[in-house]
Amino acid sequence: MKYLWAYSIPVIGVLGIYLGGFWSFSALLFAFVVIPFLELLLPKDEKNYDQETVSKRLKNKFFDVLLYLNVPIVYGAIFFCLYKITQTEVSKTEIIGMTLSLGIILGANGINVAHELGHRTNLFERILGKLLLIPSHYTHFFIEHNHGHHLHVSTPDDPSTAKYNQNLYAFWFQTVTGTYKKAWEIQKKLNASDNRSFFNLKNDMFWFTIIQISYLVLIYSFIGFKGFIFVLCAGIIGFLLLETINYIEHYGLKRNQLASGRFERVSEKHSWNSNHVLGRIILYELTRHSDHHFKSQKKYQILEYHDISPQMPYGYPTSIVLSFFPPLWFAIMNKRIPEEMK
Repeated sequence: MKYLWAYSIPVIGVLGIYLGGFWSFSALLFAFVVIPFLELLLPKDEKNYDQETVSKRLKNKFFDVLLYLNVPIVYGAIFFCLYKITQTEVSKTEIIGMTLSLGIILGANGINVAHELGHRTNLFERILGKLLLIPSHYTHFFIEHNHGHHLHVSTPDDPSTAKYNQNLYAFWFQTVTGTYKKAWEIQKKLNASDNRSFFNLKNDMFWFTIIQISYLVLIYSFIGFKGFIFVLCAGIIGFLLLETINYIEHYGLKRNQLASGRFERVSEKHSWNSNHVLGRIILYELTRHSDHHFKSQKKYQILEYHDISPQMPYGYPTSIVLSFFPPLWFAIMNKRIPEEMK
C-alpha cells in the first residue's frame, strides 16, 4: 500500500490547480521543496527482500494495477487543466503554475511509469507505456531507451549519460537531440534486419511521429491555440524532468574499454543508487537504478540495493534541485565519482 504515495504528486498538483492562484504551483513545491525536506528527516532503507517475499511480490498483481491507474490519472489531469484554462478566467501566473505542475505530473507519473512498463514483455503493458509517453512528446524514448541506452549506458555512445564536469544545461541539449537521432538510427537498423518497409506497421518511429503530431493537432483543433501552447509546454517540462533524472542517474560514471575495443559489461557500479525512502516510493523504486541497469527485466517492487553501487548523498528529488546549480552539484558529486572513472 505504500506505493499509493506515488499518486501524491498528481493529487496535490490537480488539487492546487483546482484551487488556483498560488496553489497552482503545488506540484512543483511538493516535489522539490516538501519531499526533499522530508527526505532529510526520514531514514534510508537498505534492506532487500528474501526470496519468499520476492516470490509473493511478483505474484501480487496489485503492483501492476498501481502502474496501470496512472494512465487515467495522467490523461485526467490533462483534460482537467484544458477545461480550466478554456472555461474559466486564469491569470498568466496561474497558467505558469499549471504548466509546471502538469509537467511534473507528466514526468513523474507519465514517463517514469512508461519507463517501467516499457521493459515489460506483455503487449498490453507496453501499449500503456506508449500512451503515457505521448503527452510529453517523447514516444521515441520507447525505442532508444530499450535498444540504445541500456546497451550503451556509461559509454561515449550513450547520449543519456552525463559526462564528468558536464553541467545539466549542456546535457539537456546533448540528450534531447541525441536521443531522438539515436531512436531513428535504431529504427532503421531494426527495419533493415527484418526487411521492413518504412511504412510497415512495425516501424514504431514512423507511427510515433504520426501519433505525436495528431495529439497536438487534435488539441489545437478542439481546444484552440491556448490549449495547444499549454500542452506543448507542459510536455517539454515533462521530458526535461526525465532527462534531469537521467543526468543524476549516470553523471560521471564510465565503463572501462577492454583491449578488444568493446566496453565491460554493465554492472551495479554504473548507475547512482539512492535508498532514501520517500523518493523510492513516489518514483516506483526508480532510485534503485543500479539494480535496474544490472537486470533490466526486474519489476520495480523487487529491485535491490547493492553495496558496490555508487551512492547519492541525497534522494532523487533533492539531487534534481542540486543539479540546477552546476557549481554546487560538482562540489558535492565530483568527489564521489571513483577515480578510475574520471
